[in-house]
Amino acid sequence: MRRRRDPRLYQISVLSLLLAYGFFRLGFDVMAAQIAVTLGAALGAQYACSRLWRLAAFEPKSALISGLSLCLLLRTNLLTVATATAVAAIASKFLIRWNGKHVFNPTNVGLAAAMLSTGKVWVSPGQWGSVAFAAFFFACLGGLVVHRAARSDVTYAFLLFYVSLVAGRSFWLGEPLAIPVHRLESGAFLLFAFFMIWDPKTTPDSRAGRVLFALLVAFGGWYVQYRLFRTNGLIWSLAAFSPFVPVIDRFLPAERYRWSGAGRLSRSPTEDSLKGAFHETQAACIRVSRPPGPVDPVGARLLRFLRGQGGHEALQQGFAGGPRP
Repeated sequence: MRRRRDPRLYQISVLSLLLAYGFFRLGFDVMAAQIAVTLGAALGAQYACSRLWRLAAFEPKSALISGLSLCLLLRTNLLTVATATAVAAIASKFLIRWNGKHVFNPTNVGLAAAMLSTGKVWVSPGQWGSVAFAAFFFACLGGLVVHRAARSDVTYAFLLFYVSLVAGRSFWLGEPLAIPVHRLESGAFLLFAFFMIWDPKTTPDSRAGRVLFALLVAFGGWYVQYRLFRTNGLIWSLAAFSPFVPVIDRFLPAERYRWSGAGRLSRSPTEDSLKGAFHETQAACIRVSRPPGPVDPVGARLLRFLRGQGGHEALQQGFAGGPRP
């Protein structure tokens, strides 16, 4: 059976095309230097952490997704802040972990930490126009359909809950339909739904847990945005509820997601921790060495049989008590 392609490759392609189109055609308010240092810092941090934690291989795909997302969302006039945000985002995967899973989505925690600690960054609302918005929406939705991603349910549930809350508030206030549509027509909203809350490594393992998590994040984001009247409600909500994922997994356990095999589920919830709890792409293996010293003749015949060198007669003689050399 042919293995499905890693969905992260599709995500990288979509984000790269969007960033290029936005930079050259839509006039995104981001400097080329910021794009370069953000991507470089994300990949550099991934490589450095891979070496420090002695991973078997350097895995750049997740770091590229985080870096591209930061290029689309993070706005700052200081390259040092952009660099620090990218490094903090990637380092959080290795430093903030529970039971073999990183707790926070890297892009989300990087943005939240930068806004809290520096006061020199803001999040782009992603007002790209209706054509770019529609194209990006269908590209993201197509990725879920084509790859049949095992965590797409959390995106669908979140969209259902959040759109219902926003539209319900407008209906209650008697606002025309154009107002909630305009509020939802945001590139930042799509990036959040398809790249942040979707992250299989930071969502609950069970489907019921993911639906519950989507409800909590949607309500939290709606409350911050429309009851506390603060911007970036979804960013704050995801950062606040992510630490509850281990609790949800405790009461609603299920198999853990693994990137290897492009969406294949692991056999047990602890399999990801076999190689230092940080390996993302390869299953652990055990090497059995040949013990030192002489080998018993019966054992030697059995070994030759298993290796296809001794034949069936050697094994029969050993078990029947036949003559030994």
